[in-house]
Amino acid sequence: MKILAIGDIVGERAVEELSKQLPEIIKQNQIDFTIVNGENAANGNGLTKELFDKIINAGAEVVTMGNHTWGKEEIYDFIEDNKIIRPANITKGIPGKGYTIIQKGNIKIAVINLIGRRMMEGVYYSNNPFTTVEEILEKIEEDIKIIMVDFHAQSTGEKFNMAYFLEGRVSAVYGTHTHVQTADEMILPKGTAFITDLGMTGACLSDLGCDVENSIKRYLQDKPVEDIMSTNPIMINGCIFDIDETTGKAREIKRIHIS
Repeated sequence: MKILAIGDIVGERAVEELSKQLPEIIKQNQIDFTIVNGENAANGNGLTKELFDKIINAGAEVVTMGNHTWGKEEIYDFIEDNKIIRPANITKGIPGKGYTIIQKGNIKIAVINLIGRRMMEGVYYSNNPFTTVEEILEKIEEDIKIIMVDFHAQSTGEKFNMAYFLEGRVSAVYGTHTHVQTADEMILPKGTAFITDLGMTGACLSDLGCDVENSIKRYLQDKPVEDIMSTNPIMINGCIFDIDETTGKAREIKRIHIS
């Protein structure tokens, strides 16, 4: 089974571009299942119902989130949808779920969303992501072999250690959040695919999707600056994971960068 994971969508223009290109990407690469990180879709902070619907209608089966999950208040209206998950290890009692199981044909696929603790300022969480994912894996039925983990984190070390911790127990661990695609894709010895960060679906030649000229003021003036979405052309970053349907182990991991 070929699973496509798309890096953080930054801004409404990026949603529109993904909507145009995703069907063809899926067709050309014979993708069976698509996961998209949507936490920055609404002007760089949060997700609206309209944008969520566009992402799903374009071909995504699951939308994962991150530290900007609650950026738009209306997310409370659809956060219980089975096709959207927020980090599992945030404060207990918060609406939504940290993992979902989707049936594609006769195959069940589990998608887990976690958030890191290292260098993640302003993140609300109560549980350790390592112990949280352990608890989730104990709940997932044994017949579900394909398990994908979106680890929304800043620290490269924390991301790799999560992959090493889950090696042989999940199909893939991929990082999101930093918006910069890394060139360290690999398959660990026990069959788990890993990449530190998928990159972003956002504007080229930008400050992680934001206007550079505006962002530079933050560094020149040492004061907060409200982000403005860049108007540069949109690039699409992500990874294609080829997963053995019987064992759940990765056969191949391949980065994609479309600009």
